[in-house]
Amino acid sequence: MGVTEQPYTLIIGGGQGGIALGARLKRLGVPALIIDKASRPGDQWRSRYHSLCLHDPVWYDHLPYIPFPDHWPVFTPKDKMGDWLEHYVGIMDLDYWTNTECLRASYNEDTKQWDVTVNRDGAESTLHPTQLVMATGMSGSPNKPTLPGQDKFQGEIRHSSEHPGGDVDRDKNVVVLGANNSAHDICADLYSNGAKPVMIQRSSTHIVRSDSLMREVFGPLYSEDAVEAGIDTDTADLLFASWPYKVLPGVQKQAFDKIREDDKEFYDKLENAGFLLDFGDDDSGLFLKYLRRGSGYYIDVGASELVADGKIPVRSNVSIEDVKENSVVLTDGTELPADVIVLATGYGNMNNWVAQLVDQETADKVGPCWGLGSETTKDPGPWEGELRNMWKPTNVDSLWFHGGNLHQSRHYSRYLSMQLKARYEGMNTPVYSK
Repeated sequence: MGVTEQPYTLIIGGGQGGIALGARLKRLGVPALIIDKASRPGDQWRSRYHSLCLHDPVWYDHLPYIPFPDHWPVFTPKDKMGDWLEHYVGIMDLDYWTNTECLRASYNEDTKQWDVTVNRDGAESTLHPTQLVMATGMSGSPNKPTLPGQDKFQGEIRHSSEHPGGDVDRDKNVVVLGANNSAHDICADLYSNGAKPVMIQRSSTHIVRSDSLMREVFGPLYSEDAVEAGIDTDTADLLFASWPYKVLPGVQKQAFDKIREDDKEFYDKLENAGFLLDFGDDDSGLFLKYLRRGSGYYIDVGASELVADGKIPVRSNVSIEDVKENSVVLTDGTELPADVIVLATGYGNMNNWVAQLVDQETADKVGPCWGLGSETTKDPGPWEGELRNMWKPTNVDSLWFHGGNLHQSRHYSRYLSMQLKARYEGMNTPVYSK
């Protein structure tokens, strides 16, 4: 595949999204090729710091066709996840090119195919797929803001995606800019390895304890009890996806109101430690913030207790105003010693990759990915009714987006693969708009 035979579908990105879609297409008989820069499938997970694990329960995270074994841990460690993805690629006999970087892509109006130039093990070649899928996770490239005065800094400045973990920062003063999932996980890792982290919280964050999320949100569909009640993964996915996004906030609000009531003591401790909390613009909690790409969230697997107990100090409603040789000055005038600065500042939109690989004009034509047009924080209207550009035809012919967490990668790969199969078979697939 890709040498003597051209793939009908080229999937850029070999994480859980690309792998799940590749498995669906393989099962449907659609020639597909997955490419990824990593040297082995699963290395996106293995390359991260040691303490990283999934924050979603195992019943929520199965891949298509092959569920995790019954003895699998509830929250999968990152190396175990990497190994599972690599074995899955082999078991499913997927066409997967490692050590392959996509350099550029353009659509050929004459051939109705993409011309995609890749570098595989140091050699350039051009692929000619009919369909191009961006399966680059759920975001674009890392956001690395330039900090005022950072050229004077004598220590190291790194993005959260570059955090090595372990005791490399032992005894160092580490300023972590950000207060969402990555910031919490990294601060906990730093603390457990003898570093002295301080979390800089620029705006409020939604926090939910993992066991509360399991009980009130996941439990009825994705839990051991649900399995014993006869709700398998496919049934759970269908039930979960059957809620229209317009009515989902009201349903989610009930669950998170209950969580807020049950965990009041936990939230009070966080606020007493100076942490700024929110439950979304409409108090609907985690899932709508995730889908809307609103202000941040953290599924607590231990770091929040460290914050509440003062073991991870937090400076809230401030940012970094100036960087000195061995310290940072915050916008409230506070100066903190710093040997390392970690930018837990998130990622750009998925269409950033289109701008880099194709051109800005094509990225603008596609528009942003994710978000519903809900007129909430970071999700301006108009109302779309479904997620922007994800798993469906876009404004650019034969260009698709696939990504998200393991649940979304599994469930929505079903619908995306069927759309690609229909086009592969030459079926009439009109797309209507208002």
